[in-house]
Amino acid sequence: MRQPTERRGARRPAPRKSTQGDRQAAPALPPRPERQAGLKPELVIDGKRLRLTHLDKVYYPATGFTKADVIDYYRAIAPALLSHLRGRPLTLKRYPEGVNGEHFYEKRCPPHRPTWVRTAPIWSEGHGRMVDYCVIEDLAALIWAVNLADLEFHVSLSLAKAMERPRTMVFDLDPGEPASIIECAQVGLWVREIFDSLGLKSFPKTSGSKGLQVYVPLNLSGREAVTYDETKAFSHAIARLLEQEHPTEVVSLMRKSLRHGKVFVDWSQNDEHKTTVCVYSLRARERPTVSTPVLWEEVEEAWRRRDARPLTFSSADALARYHEHGDLFAPVLHLQQALPRLGPASRRTPAASSRRAHE
Repeated sequence: MRQPTERRGARRPAPRKSTQGDRQAAPALPPRPERQAGLKPELVIDGKRLRLTHLDKVYYPATGFTKADVIDYYRAIAPALLSHLRGRPLTLKRYPEGVNGEHFYEKRCPPHRPTWVRTAPIWSEGHGRMVDYCVIEDLAALIWAVNLADLEFHVSLSLAKAMERPRTMVFDLDPGEPASIIECAQVGLWVREIFDSLGLKSFPKTSGSKGLQVYVPLNLSGREAVTYDETKAFSHAIARLLEQEHPTEVVSLMRKSLRHGKVFVDWSQNDEHKTTVCVYSLRARERPTVSTPVLWEEVEEAWRRRDARPLTFSSADALARYHEHGDLFAPVLHLQQALPRLGPASRRTPAASSRRAHE
């Protein structure tokens, strides 16, 4: 395993040379509303008029973070976030009374939406019919969704125009108490080792909640494109391999009774009918934490020091990182990588590759 990068005093280490591909130049943040003046109840964005409501409502009681603060965050992070939302069907997760109140998922884009909010018809297993999902393409549509108390943005691994073709493969690492994100860091590093041995790059981000997520970009089209049947089988094989090699730390089965003190490697998110929390999305936790892209060096450091702080980010932290380093998750949108084609021996292929990596 590679040695972690030492930090030099500052809590957040500045990446020296990213192991995740070329980083974009850090763009300047857009002007934020003056907090002392308050956010105006009416906004006009690119000629689109928005009426904002209940701006003083406290959405995160533990910190006093209000709806206006939520909108401020999403306005500021929009240049990065929108890149990961565009073209993808969105499931709204709405918290009209804040994080301590009732919430609900909404797949169907609300019928009272403005005409300029784009939708895409997607087959819904739950409804048994086509459902018009929201597709967030611009800042106005983003703020419209946030004004509906959509604190979290959950998107497909596919573009709406090709739902049968995943653009990436994801591993959602979910700790069972008393395991934590620290143990997820260890498992994430094992996931990376496997894909390194296959010549594929992988990219970590925090879930913004308890765990860590590892993305493997594909972004293939035409004959090279893969299906969910392929990514689900491959990810399941990886999860079972990790469970086999690390039985006291990893579980690949969903049953909660098996997860105590272990990390569940959730491969089932690789499904056409599921969504995953989008990078840069807020999470409805006690505090306004964010699903944030991280460097593998930071994951290594968290595991080596058994310290969760390098993997915990508030909205202010996420904005500061983006302002300094740009979008560390940008390669996930564009990097083209081919999975090894799995034949009848597909269950053995990742295991064999992992063994070769350790020989």
